[in-house]
Formats: sequence, structure tokens, C-alpha cells
Amino acid sequence: MSKIRISAVSYLNSLPFVYGLTHSTLINECDISLDIPSVCAEKLINGTVDIGLIPVAAIPQVPNATIISDYCIGANGEVKTVCLFSEVPLNEIKTILLDYQSRTSVLLVKILAKEFWKINPEFINAEAGFEQKIKGTTAGVVIGDRTFELIPQFKNSFDLAYEWKKFTGLPFVFAAWVSNRPLREKFIISFNLALKRGLMSIDRTLDKYPPGFINRAQATIYLKQNISYDLDAQKKKAMKLFHQLAEKIHP
Repeated sequence: MSKIRISAVSYLNSLPFVYGLTHSTLINECDISLDIPSVCAEKLINGTVDIGLIPVAAIPQVPNATIISDYCIGANGEVKTVCLFSEVPLNEIKTILLDYQSRTSVLLVKILAKEFWKINPEFINAEAGFEQKIKGTTAGVVIGDRTFELIPQFKNSFDLAYEWKKFTGLPFVFAAWVSNRPLREKFIISFNLALKRGLMSIDRTLDKYPPGFINRAQATIYLKQNISYDLDAQKKKAMKLFHQLAEKIHP
């Protein structure tokens, strides 16, 4: 029987999932690749993989998309790793560079700009190295582990999950586990159990994958307090609202 192909995100916040999967019996049934979020989405959309931890903004583009897990990458307040960085206040921003690694965060900043901040900047899709161009009235959305190094460098940083919580009162979901084809119920149960065990093994995860950009204590706080992994009713409500607002941005 052919192995189930899985694309997981390569960021720190996904490593407990990776640890759980690679330390379960499922490792013999799966091929796991680690990718940036936009590539996870591309692989699931084009059928290169069967399961992906993909940005929620990409779910409508996935053929036969089904959310298969009770777990996600979410936040109920500050997430720390999805930020708008700027040298000037929000009302002085003229241009926003959009991280090429993300889909959800790109739509999220557009929703916040229009519906919450009431600003109308020019949005530009950025390429690798764009962080160096964040200056003056040009701001930039940056996601992932590299935000830890950028936060101290900018006078103004706006945590997008925190801004969403202020706007809606809801948590936010950045990525969910999605399949593009039917899977055996037994596999889905085992898959979720492996993810749960990974989330219960954060200390062992950091033993195996020590972070190089923040210290162990900071990484532990980030994974246990900033990231909210349960895909509960409030997060599902937030996902629905996000997709409704995204339709107004890209009908």
C-alpha cells in the first residue's frame, strides 16, 4: 500500500506535531516533508501530497478539502510570529510588503487594514530579502521564526492575531490540517492521537529540535502560551468569519 504523503510547516510552532508524527507508528505509513506554509498549500492543491498543514486562506482552493484534525496553528491573542513591522504609525503607512511565505497573513492584514485600521495602503507581493526594504512609510508583513529577531528592530510592530482579537473578540486560526481525498477513519484517529501526543511532549520536542534564534525558555513560552492548538468552536467561528471577510477582499 502506498504511503500517505504529508506536508507540515517547517516553523517552530509546528514541530510538536512533527515530533508526534515521527514518534508514532504512523511514521511507517507516511512520508513527511517540511515546507513553508505557501508550499504546503501548493502541494495539497496540486495533489503532490495527501495531507497538509495549510494556511486557512488556501482551503477553498483545495479540491475535496476536508479538515481532518481537532488541532491547528492558532492564537487567542498575541502570536508573536505574524507581525506587521513599520517605522511609522499605522496612519502614516503608504505601502505594505506582503510575505511570500504566507497566504492567510496576507489576507488578514488586508482585512485589518480595511475593516479595523481604516487605512488604504498599496499592497505589494514581496520576494526573499524584502525585510531589508521595510523603512520609512513602507511597512511589511513578516511571518515565521524570523520575526523574533525583527521585533526589537522596529519602533512599531503590530501582532496580527492580537489585532484580530481586538477587532472581533475571537481567536485566530492560521493553519489547519486538511486532506484532499478520503482517508480511512482508523488513520484519522491515529493521526489525531499522534498530534495530541506531540503537543503533550513539547519539552521533548525542544530537546530534539533546539531553536537557534531564541533561547529554550522563550521557545517554551511561545509554544505553550502564544500558540493555541485546539481547533475549538470559537476558532471555527473565527475561521468562518475570516473567510466571509476575505470574500469582500477577493470576491
